[in-house]
Amino acid sequence: MTKTTPENTEKKKHQPGLAFGHFIVKHHIAILILAIVLLIPCIIGNNMTRINYDLLTYLPDDMETVKGQDILMDDFGKGAFSLIVCEGMPQQQVDSLADQISDVPHVAQVLYTNDLTDMGIPQEAIPSDIYDKFNKGDDTMMAVFFEEGTSADDTINAVTQIRSISNEHVFISGLSAMVTDLKDVAQNEEPIYVGLAVLLSVIALLFLTDSFLVPFIFLASIGIAIMWNLGSNYFLGNISYVTKALAAVLQLAVTMDYSIFLWHAFTEERENYPGNSNEAMAVAIQNTLTAIVSSALTATAGFLAMIFMTYQLGADLGIVMAKGCLLGLLGSVTTLPALILLFEKPLMKTRHKTLIPNARRLSNSVTKHYGIYLAIFVVVLIPAIIGFNNKPLIYDFSRIASGGGGDSSFAYVTANHKVEDDFDVATTEMVLCKSDMPHAQAKEMLDKINDVDGVDYAIGYDSLVGGQIPDQMVPDEVKDALKSGDWQLIMINSSYKVSTDEVNNQIDEINSIIKSYDPDAMLIGEAPATKDLISTTDHDFQVVDAIAIVSILVILLIVFRSITLPFILVLVIEFAIMINLGLPYYMNDPMVFLAPICISTIQLGSTVNYAILLTTRYRRERFNGAGKRGAISTAMTTSLPSGVTSAVTFFAATLGVSLYSNMTIISQLTGLMSRGAIISMFSVLFILPAFFMLLDGAIVRTSHGFLPHKGGKGTTRKEIGAKAGTEVSE
Repeated sequence: MTKTTPENTEKKKHQPGLAFGHFIVKHHIAILILAIVLLIPCIIGNNMTRINYDLLTYLPDDMETVKGQDILMDDFGKGAFSLIVCEGMPQQQVDSLADQISDVPHVAQVLYTNDLTDMGIPQEAIPSDIYDKFNKGDDTMMAVFFEEGTSADDTINAVTQIRSISNEHVFISGLSAMVTDLKDVAQNEEPIYVGLAVLLSVIALLFLTDSFLVPFIFLASIGIAIMWNLGSNYFLGNISYVTKALAAVLQLAVTMDYSIFLWHAFTEERENYPGNSNEAMAVAIQNTLTAIVSSALTATAGFLAMIFMTYQLGADLGIVMAKGCLLGLLGSVTTLPALILLFEKPLMKTRHKTLIPNARRLSNSVTKHYGIYLAIFVVVLIPAIIGFNNKPLIYDFSRIASGGGGDSSFAYVTANHKVEDDFDVATTEMVLCKSDMPHAQAKEMLDKINDVDGVDYAIGYDSLVGGQIPDQMVPDEVKDALKSGDWQLIMINSSYKVSTDEVNNQIDEINSIIKSYDPDAMLIGEAPATKDLISTTDHDFQVVDAIAIVSILVILLIVFRSITLPFILVLVIEFAIMINLGLPYYMNDPMVFLAPICISTIQLGSTVNYAILLTTRYRRERFNGAGKRGAISTAMTTSLPSGVTSAVTFFAATLGVSLYSNMTIISQLTGLMSRGAIISMFSVLFILPAFFMLLDGAIVRTSHGFLPHKGGKGTTRKEIGAKAGTEVSE
């Protein structure tokens, strides 16, 4: 380590970083007051931000399934719908319940076979196959249509009210019921996520930092930045429940690095400026500014890459988290230095020895035996690529929400199983086609749809008329439900589950049939929308991953002014990402479809920080005259405490949420993040130094700031080697 002296500082006093540090130190009280005042509008904004629980609403507007949903809403006055099973209830009680449900605000219509008899159609005139599909023994199934969309507040309130007037023998299935359960669980769990992240982060920091008070200072500074971020979400209109659940935890985990970097730099500079904490802080800000800013920019770039997803949930999460990274950066160089200076005395009085041992021997061993770690890289890379390219994914929203098990937190899971087991209905699709299609053609089309494998039945207006029920006998209420303006509605119940190969093949076959009768016909519903989602996200992953990598390469190119370093750093982190996302293939543990996109960008953008810190020190030591082994060993020795502390804190903050959450998407994403942080840490500590040892000559020749200026005085290689505990040479 090169000792900073007042003379050295005098030479640097006109540098922007030091001038900025002096400004922060001089105005630290005013900065704290302003930061706290800004919390007031942010708290209000956070409370007023609407949360969206329907992941299908993020599909592109130009998709046919989305356009069809709009037609259903505009022409039929119907948005969401649910299938309700009444178990073992006498017909009179079912009729009474149907009447009560019809009276619930924002319920558009209730349809079941007894409606037809109530409207004057004799039961014997109703086709037996239709009657039997809605009545199994003592069980009756009805379809309930709502006026608004799946995740609209009015729809959620309607589902809640239907449940309140029903008994334990009534089961409400469908996406609207899922969203209602999801909202309840999310609102109950989200505060616990933050509490767990804070608690486990504090525990990790108490052992890994050198002051019992500093974890709370870190959390105070980061907490302020988190509230700035959450409050400013108001201007986005709404955010998804995934973003809401992850934002605070992820911002805490990602931006903790910046706090750790600054604290370690400050304690180091206090030894160089005894009795002058203000100058020590100003110099610490200068020394860490490049690492912190570049770390924040790479994380921001990773999140911003998600904006380019055609599935718009990526933009939702990406914008919020990119904003969080930049606000975390702002807090780490403003409110954090101010808090450290304000509480300096108690911080110093509570200092203690950390659990992180001196890494000198480990660093020397890694640089001495670097060939072993390069061999490990090559051996692990092949299975990592295989696993990465064959990662199993989940697209079924019922499993994404709850895992598809019998979790009592999700009543809709039990209802879905009831509909599937008793009525052989795993998913419901709807066809929108021309209302003036001749009866004979429509009937022929319905017959062909009914013959498709896995279709339990298809019911439309022409399923009723033409047999024992003449057109004039069909009540207006039924006509209005199935025909409106230019469109008619056909309901298809399938025994195949959403996102399976069977249902996707079924969708292709049905589309082929309906398009042959009406080129403008559309097939809509959860299964067709999910099929669109599969093709969309497959494309999104490739685009977003490429944009994230290129963006971060450009940032690193600018930061290090090097042709080789950006590729080495990104290669090491991508290696860690492939291990992380490849493991589910070998563990037979399917991931939610968002995981590859989110984790690849988040892990790359956030954990490349560890590599930036090590590289920055490696460059400084080489510039001061150290040989490659001495510089790399010293860089690893001095960077390891910050890197380990950052990674373990990231691991702790996200692991607790993963273990606690009942929502599969939240549990899996945080679990992958926590594992990814540790894998990236080991990659940076062992694989990156090995690459530096192998490629030092190329790095020095193609990078700025690695060789001392001619005639400049730098620390000799011998001195650096002595400090690293080893003899070094070129």
